[in-house]
Amino acid sequence: MFDAPVPAVEVDSVPGDGYLLDVREHDEWQAGHAPGAVHIPLHELAQRAGEIPSEHSVYVVCRSGGRSAQAVRALNDAGWRAANVAGGMQAWALVGREMTSENGADPQVI
Repeated sequence: MFDAPVPAVEVDSVPGDGYLLDVREHDEWQAGHAPGAVHIPLHELAQRAGEIPSEHSVYVVCRSGGRSAQAVRALNDAGWRAANVAGGMQAWALVGREMTSENGADPQVI
């Protein structure tokens, strides 16, 4: 049996004030992420889901879209309204959306 497709949005459709959840690993986050994003690595999501507000739509991003799709399925199954950011941070960087890094270097997607 196949999983139903997860809801997805294009990078340009993510509102600037939207709740953006980044589920990449710590080194990926440190290298570059969207300003204002919240970092909860996928492997910590089950334990930390209570940190995510349920009253807002959640836009979930990873490097290219695979891990974030898993997170969207889990969140939607648990009652959140979540959507996968199509193309992930690779697409985010490609279209020139703002990025920052934790280490002071030029932000990059790794």
